[in-house]
Amino acid sequence: MPILSENQALAAKFANLKIVILGDIMLDHYIIGDSTRISPEAPVPVVSVSKDSYVPGGAANVANNLVSLGTPVTLIGSYSEDQESTRLKQVLAERQIQLSHLGQKTEATTIVKTRVVAQRQQVCRIDREAKPAAYALHHLLENQEFISLILNADAVLFSDYAKGVITNELIEGIHKMVAGSSKAPMLVVDPKPRRKLNLSGMSLMTPNRSEALQMAGYDANDDIDDEVVCKAIFKAYNPEKLVITLGADGMLLGEHGKMIGRIPTAAQEVFDVSGAGDTVVAVLTASIASGLPLEKATFLANKAAGIVVSHLGTTPITREELFNA
Repeated sequence: MPILSENQALAAKFANLKIVILGDIMLDHYIIGDSTRISPEAPVPVVSVSKDSYVPGGAANVANNLVSLGTPVTLIGSYSEDQESTRLKQVLAERQIQLSHLGQKTEATTIVKTRVVAQRQQVCRIDREAKPAAYALHHLLENQEFISLILNADAVLFSDYAKGVITNELIEGIHKMVAGSSKAPMLVVDPKPRRKLNLSGMSLMTPNRSEALQMAGYDANDDIDDEVVCKAIFKAYNPEKLVITLGADGMLLGEHGKMIGRIPTAAQEVFDVSGAGDTVVAVLTASIASGLPLEKATFLANKAAGIVVSHLGTTPITREELFNA
């Protein structure tokens, strides 16, 4: 089959998917300018601002990547009816990302990460957020609209940034919800192992190197032994598919309890790794949900990561960029 027709067929499959993203929604704010002097008030750079930029962050960046691939999503995460959420809704609407009203909570301050960038270098980051308990959404497990979204999805993606949306109650409730379904969705998790959640039985797990080592019971700075780490994760969590992102060392993948092997990185030039993990899990989810085997899905995700790290900030992969690569 010619490459063009393969791409067209995959694009059509992407467009017909229904994906629900559950996770920590953030608004990424970039203050961009130049710095040519040190402040007389303290030993810090003075940044002369040239522009402000607002883009989806956290789970919203995963949604941004999927929508850029032509895949419809429903984004569910906690936010408040505050000034920041007005900006967030505008940013999401501009990108045709459907933000569910189910996540609105009065006590859940909309999460904003502000990065000050001078000469393409991040000077500092300023975070605005509430305590994790304010963001929990496990009360939705009794909500009929929520139940219908989950049961009719092709994939449910848990995008955990350790802010509080993803809880054991939510994960276990969704496992029970889909257990008796005739067409159970893929359950995908981008994990944060320090939270000690019960992540057993997922369709796909996508930890990075340090997260994989922690999940395997090793120190995050240990040298990775592919076979041992894969075996330990499969034994502890029993995912159907496992993809470990290794940065400059590519990706390590396994399936059905066995390691498959590594693929080398596709990155040629790295400016900013922000959001690369979001791109990987988005492409993997859309590709596998569309019926691609793990090896081919990982090949596409690796290509996508190689593209987005060449951009500054959390830039999503587009379908055209991916297929051209």
